[in-house]
Amino acid sequence: MSLLARLAPHLPYVRRYARALTGDQTTGDHYVRVALEALAAGERSLEPNLSPRVALYHVFHAIWLSSGAQLESPAEDEAADDASRRLMRIAPRSRQAFLLTALEGFTPSEAAQILGAEFSEVEQLIAEAQAEIDAELATDVLIIEDEPVIAADIEALVTELGHTVVDIAATRTEAVDAVARKTPGLVLADIQLADGSSGIDAVKDILNRFDVPVIFITAFPERLLTGERPEPTFLITKPFQPETVKAAIGQALFFHPRKAKQEAA
Repeated sequence: MSLLARLAPHLPYVRRYARALTGDQTTGDHYVRVALEALAAGERSLEPNLSPRVALYHVFHAIWLSSGAQLESPAEDEAADDASRRLMRIAPRSRQAFLLTALEGFTPSEAAQILGAEFSEVEQLIAEAQAEIDAELATDVLIIEDEPVIAADIEALVTELGHTVVDIAATRTEAVDAVARKTPGLVLADIQLADGSSGIDAVKDILNRFDVPVIFITAFPERLLTGERPEPTFLITKPFQPETVKAAIGQALFFHPRKAKQEAA
């Protein structure tokens, strides 16, 4: 089996991870591209004792370390500068350990293999990152979900993190109406809604009016991870793990430029 064939199923997810890690799709994709080019040129190789997915992420992190985590383009505006400062508040290694386990679903043991760290170190890194993220200010949240049980589960998770759910919408129209009544600081959206409308269209309607971070929670991630731009930085697959949702919420609020503007005001 060719190298591309072995890695192809994992590329959309390492790209998702890279974007969440850096807070920017262009920067994240750049890291992934450099890693793939290094593999193709024979400058890096997949560890034979690791699964293809773990080995791919391992190479990605080797590229990150060898670059000094400095592949990002310099920030050009005040919002981006503040987002970059946010990235520096959490050490890259702590941020990686947290995302690998909470967002990507790796076990702490697998994360340790990817990072070349001891299991105990990974646990400590995760705790440090979580403490930083939990220190962020709470916000108002709109949930777009047509399944009452799932909506209730998400609401409970959001509330546990200290946020306020301002509305739960089951259709595109309800979502747009909810935003008209109160602008949320975060949107959690499903794709398929009760009346056959699309959560993707609902989010587009919202983003045409407001700059707000969005997390898609869906049973159909392939509809969004197409390789075409723009793609969602934060995407969770159903059935989801509570820690995955918590991690994505923390990262979405942490990196989004809109919040940086509010704090700078």
